[in-house]
Amino acid sequence: MNSSPALISLHGIQKSFLTDELETRALDDVHLQIRSGEFLAVSGPSGCGKSSLLAILGLLDSPSAGSYELAGQRVDALDSRARAVLRNRQIGFVFQAFNLISDLSVEDNVALPLTYRREVDRAERKARVAEVLAQVDMGHRARHYPAQLSGGQQQRVAIARALVGKPSLILADEPTGNLDSRNADLVMQLLSDVHAGGATLCMVTHDPRYAAAAQRSIALFDGRVVADMPIAPASPSVRAAAEVAL
Repeated sequence: MNSSPALISLHGIQKSFLTDELETRALDDVHLQIRSGEFLAVSGPSGCGKSSLLAILGLLDSPSAGSYELAGQRVDALDSRARAVLRNRQIGFVFQAFNLISDLSVEDNVALPLTYRREVDRAERKARVAEVLAQVDMGHRARHYPAQLSGGQQQRVAIARALVGKPSLILADEPTGNLDSRNADLVMQLLSDVHAGGATLCMVTHDPRYAAAAQRSIALFDGRVVADMPIAPASPSVRAAAEVAL
């Protein structure tokens, strides 16, 4: 059991949208803690609030009500500029669609989060990019462009981009959703290795096989957390699945 302090604390989080004079509540009284170094999987049917939860956790959106503390700092009421600065320093994102910039090379895509940090000079930026590309086994593709890569390779580059800023939290939104089973297994093994190295990871997934790689799983339904349970460490490793797929 993870006894580390809470990195994230959500209390009574609500998120409502008004469309055509009708109010839709995407999140309804969500209480959640994620501890430092924890790997949490989030599951639930389409429209249950997973995307809204991840957007709030990632400071891409603000809740309609409730409080959000990140690393002991109250962040739910920050303005958009303060959220952007904190997001750049504390949070890394891995998206289903990769979200790489097509006219930038692999190394330039990975370097993007560091270009907004004045304290990181060019030499340090180059060294960090090389380090994380080596970590995801993509150093040999540093000068290539996204269109020259397979889907699995693009997702590995996206993971490197999420890691380069040394964030407190990595958010992965269906990171295997656009991949075939072999590449999905390999990407999941990479995320498991990143977590084993000390990262805090929150991953949305529809696939129970990949949810089983986490330490803990929550399920959402109609905007509420309806299940919150630890995952037995005896679950089969994703590494074994990846080896079978090779």
